[in-house]
Amino acid sequence: MEDTMHTVKSAEPATSCSDSSVDRAEIVVVRHGQTECNVEKIIRGHLDVELNEVGRLQAHAVADRLSKEGEISAIYSSDLKRATETAELIAIACGGVEVTKDPALRDRNAGILQCLKRSDAANVYPQAYEAYRSHRRDQEIPGGGENKYQLYQRCTTCLRNIGLKHKGERVVVVTHGSFLACLYRQAHPNEGRPGAKIQNASVSVFHLFGEDDWVIKSWVDISHLNHTEEKLY
Repeated sequence: MEDTMHTVKSAEPATSCSDSSVDRAEIVVVRHGQTECNVEKIIRGHLDVELNEVGRLQAHAVADRLSKEGEISAIYSSDLKRATETAELIAIACGGVEVTKDPALRDRNAGILQCLKRSDAANVYPQAYEAYRSHRRDQEIPGGGENKYQLYQRCTTCLRNIGLKHKGERVVVVTHGSFLACLYRQAHPNEGRPGAKIQNASVSVFHLFGEDDWVIKSWVDISHLNHTEEKLY
């Protein structure tokens, strides 16, 4: 298990007068714990799979970490099992905060590619797989699914609404890798794809000062996962 902490910090945008907690929402975004589909490199999308044993240990580790940090006002989660399991463990560790399930926090809809291994998808549905991987944001996927523009709009609108609702508060959002990648692009529109891998049970911290005034304070930190897999043996 990699134990390097990845951190991205950005200067305050000119529209932000200060970093006072009353001026912004602090949103702690957690990627769900590991599943067998992650291990097998299966395209998950909206496939509803549970955490595996490593994933549950990871979820406990991130829950323990967050319980020792600042007070949490609310917890939001994708309604897919791998996210809700992670969120519920965080909620228990943080004093029983209610988990609000929101389908808008789901992973990217991969259409007919869901349930296929990445190594098989190119052979079974070559046109759909090529479209799914296309860098064109408006590229439609044969057989259904979200293009990158649709995904980006859904993800950024969802987090923006949470931020506006919880100004002056600290909230946790449990979601998926594709969702986090969209948030990075919103905060760093000129940098392209995130540099660091978005690992399972990683923690990223965003400060939202307004609708489009976002600052990443920490990016995909996994320092709390040191030796997680070793606990299985």
